Amino acid sequence: MNKPKRAVILLSGGLDSATCLAIARDMGFECYALSVAYGQRHNAELAASRRVAQAIGALEHRVASVSLGDFGGSALTDASIAVPTSGPGEGIPVTYVPARNTVMLSIALAWAEVLGANDIFIGVNAVDYSGYPDCRPDFVRAFESLANLATRAGVEGGKMSVHTPLMQCSKADIVRLGLSLGVDYSQTVSCYQADDAGRACGVCEACRLRKAGFETAGVPDPTRYRID
Repeated sequence: MNKPKRAVILLSGGLDSATCLAIARDMGFECYALSVAYGQRHNAELAASRRVAQAIGALEHRVASVSLGDFGGSALTDASIAVPTSGPGEGIPVTYVPARNTVMLSIALAWAEVLGANDIFIGVNAVDYSGYPDCRPDFVRAFESLANLATRAGVEGGKMSVHTPLMQCSKADIVRLGLSLGVDYSQTVSCYQADDAGRACGVCEACRLRKAGFETAGVPDPTRYRID
């Protein structure tokens, strides 16, 4: 019998990545979930990632550490920069973390090589992507090309693939899909400034997109909001 194919799934603990993990599982992959502690101020998402990995059935879940917070430059890693609460503005927002997805995909690629996995999943999204340049299809294609040039697997003929199953989905589409696959979204944390208990602020861009997704999908929003 052929062994099941392995995949590394980047798992932040939020709505999109939880859905991505469920999709990979449904496709028959042995799922290895990878979260990254990069100095984010909303580190409650890491606790959420552990819950999600266990609930959805990842064979293994690891948390890698890289201190992007040492460089700052983002409202998500620098407490002196306020998280916007007034809705989307023009250009790339201050919640963009320089090189974050490049770094995370690189770590996922390293683990994938060790595991003998040729597949990586990331929950980037071009519809509700908040203006982040490293969520675009062109970026993913470029990284996949790099992965096949820079790895033993790629050089020896084993193609590395970066899957973005949510790329063309709206938040409502993602919610409906995840629910059909049994995702419990009450276990996830998407808020850019969630408190230590994982309660969401309800006003940042991530909260606005998430809330609108549940409303448009016509299903109850299970998010826990803090009361200030």
